[in-house]
Amino acid sequence: MALTGRTALLAALGSLPVGILAPSWTGMLAVNAPLALAILCDYALAAPVRKLRFTRSGDTTVRLGERADVRLTVINPSRRPLRAQLRDAWPPSSWTSGTEQAASRHRVRVPAGERRRISTVLLPTRRGDRHSEQITVRSYGPLGLATRQGNHKVPWTVRVLPPFTSRKHLPSRLARLRDLDGRTSVLMRGQGTEFDSLRDYVPGDDTRSIDWRATARQTTVAVRMWRPERDRHILVVLDTGRTSAGRVGDVPRLDAAMDAALLLTTLASRAGDRVELLAYDRRIRAQVQGRAASELLPAMVNALAPLEPELVETDARGLSAAALRSAPRRSLIVLLTGLDAAPIEQGLLPVLPQLTRRHTVLVASVADPWVQQMASARGDIHAVYEAAAATQTLNQRRRTAEQLHRHGVTVVDAAPEDLAPALADAYLKLKASGRL
Repeated sequence: MALTGRTALLAALGSLPVGILAPSWTGMLAVNAPLALAILCDYALAAPVRKLRFTRSGDTTVRLGERADVRLTVINPSRRPLRAQLRDAWPPSSWTSGTEQAASRHRVRVPAGERRRISTVLLPTRRGDRHSEQITVRSYGPLGLATRQGNHKVPWTVRVLPPFTSRKHLPSRLARLRDLDGRTSVLMRGQGTEFDSLRDYVPGDDTRSIDWRATARQTTVAVRMWRPERDRHILVVLDTGRTSAGRVGDVPRLDAAMDAALLLTTLASRAGDRVELLAYDRRIRAQVQGRAASELLPAMVNALAPLEPELVETDARGLSAAALRSAPRRSLIVLLTGLDAAPIEQGLLPVLPQLTRRHTVLVASVADPWVQQMASARGDIHAVYEAAAATQTLNQRRRTAEQLHRHGVTVVDAAPEDLAPALADAYLKLKASGRL
């Protein structure tokens, strides 16, 4: 049983004249005995809470930043009408700060033997799975003096997917891809490494593309037509170690890497290449293999949604071995990791020859634009010291990138909002040059 504010107010109003006019135990009993009787009757007439039944329906997935509508059906099998306040509890990150109380609490009236449906609107602020916790029901009596209260478990899970904000860059990259494929009105001659077809020579064609054997069999000069490589294997490797837990502005490094991976996946699948995913720190955290083009992006998004960085140092040898097992034939390995000097020099560089011997390797990293601003800051002694530290950090990243270049690795180092388009451009450049 729980007493309401109305009960306290009536007790206070009844005690006031007794305390002024007749302060005695008899006066107190004369006021509180009827009130206690009314409370017991009100409690007895309140609809029972434990007999209530609940079912859920609604959204099971939602992109980060969008709304999810989870519907809850309240079934009242008792013979008494239900007047209740209901709290549908979810983790705090299911709403923006300060809106949880208004979004999770509902007033509901359910006549005897009937059902009512209410909706809880979630606006998650983090990726991952959000599980409903419990439903707390407070059933009021007809006088509103006492309530019955109980909890119910009604499981439901809403998976919050990555927002994929970089999809706005997809149309421009697809247009460049169509140019490479020669599917626009302007034919880009000499691009690609796979033979496509023969056609008659026209002035301006590259003479190196003339097929002399085909020319000898006909009366006109024949020119080979090439197209970019297709059906190549691309392995996207996400480093989920401690360096991916850092935040650059309001974006975790891992989330920026995920966004770049999704844009690259969409672009490469449209180009006819096969894309697979591997997330690793000291063990495999997520893996997507052998999916058709139509299933690839949903599978990738679902695999990335619950992924969180681990506060451990990434095992570079284990990562290299897992990548080699996932890519038994020549592939493009895209490693999304940090460019910090110590993890690269002590971890990645010793095992890098194993990868570059058989595969084309591209390393993409999230750069902090604030460090660049600090490097150019002047004015007082604190700004000068910050500029010196920022310059040292930038020089270390530059030296690390140069070391990777000397091993034949393509390096993309960009701010969070620029990483996805920069990685897509690097992929298109490798595709156009036939290096996949």
